[in-house]
Amino acid sequence: MQIIRIILSPLALLYGTAIYLRNFLFDVNVLKSKSFNRAVICVGNLTVGGTGKTPHTEYLINLLKDDLNVATLSRGYKRKTKGFLMASSSSTASDIGDEPMQIQTKFSGITVAVDEQRVRGIETLLQQKPSTDVILLDDAFQHRYVRPGFSILLTDYNNLIYKDCFLPTGTLRDSFSQRKRANVVIVTKCPRDLSDGEQQKIIGKLKLQSHQQVYFTSYTYGDIEPVFGDEETAINPNSHPNVIALAGIANPKPFFGHLKDLYAVDHTIQLPDHYHFTEKKIRAIFERISALKNRTSIVITTEKDAARIKEFNNLPSQVKRVFFFIPIRVSFLNGKEEEFNCKIHEYARESKRNNGLHSQ
Repeated sequence: MQIIRIILSPLALLYGTAIYLRNFLFDVNVLKSKSFNRAVICVGNLTVGGTGKTPHTEYLINLLKDDLNVATLSRGYKRKTKGFLMASSSSTASDIGDEPMQIQTKFSGITVAVDEQRVRGIETLLQQKPSTDVILLDDAFQHRYVRPGFSILLTDYNNLIYKDCFLPTGTLRDSFSQRKRANVVIVTKCPRDLSDGEQQKIIGKLKLQSHQQVYFTSYTYGDIEPVFGDEETAINPNSHPNVIALAGIANPKPFFGHLKDLYAVDHTIQLPDHYHFTEKKIRAIFERISALKNRTSIVITTEKDAARIKEFNNLPSQVKRVFFFIPIRVSFLNGKEEEFNCKIHEYARESKRNNGLHSQ
């Protein structure tokens, strides 16, 4: 591994130089960032791979949706469409991407839109939905053409940004110095028993400014649910079945570990992040568990994977009935949830009072 890093280090140096130059051009206003007359909250990271952007975006949706008109905007990673698209009841993960599809399925009362160009996406969204109060930008910290009013930077406890280096030797896609643009930094996927001493050590190494607050979050897993939503025909997951654990996410280890704590996990299937399922692949997984003759088996996958598997609604019922997913939600350590909530509510309400379009 060390040899590979040495070989790739010139490429990392070139990549880092390009990133520093790009950020400098934004800092001196050669490249322009645009602000909008709505509350715009960015949820993002400095790395490739999963830091928990979608669960934290969902947390914000739950926090704001009862009082404000909420919209989400992302690029719709690995969708088969281009340009601006607003989700509807007929949208699929192929149309808008798996993460927007997951949000669209869970939150029927909000606007879900995708566009690879964030400025155009916000402008089009506000033209079509002028009553929108707050826009949540999913995975947009490095997209500096939009200047959000409030930025949340996520860093995975298992891959903290101050320990990382630029692609391709590491996972940084932006400079560690850009943490200065965040209003809040959240250390995600923490052990629930993370000590105060360890937290203070992390805060010290992040070297943030006095106005930047650090929070620590972990995941809480919910009860498993049938992917295809048919409780009556689904296998009863409480009947102590064998479990095939299936995940196409960046870091499936916590998910697999949680399932192993609950079930007799017979096999784990790890697929690439945002894996493109086909009917043939789903049938192959079903045939694999059908070969396990000792007792009934089911497949438990992640909520994000379920959003893609749901597209295959024409599968035979005997296939559909074995697929389940397990939802997750974000929980704050140290009883800091209310403090964080107040920061978000205060920003969103102040922005609503101070409407006024301007760009820079």
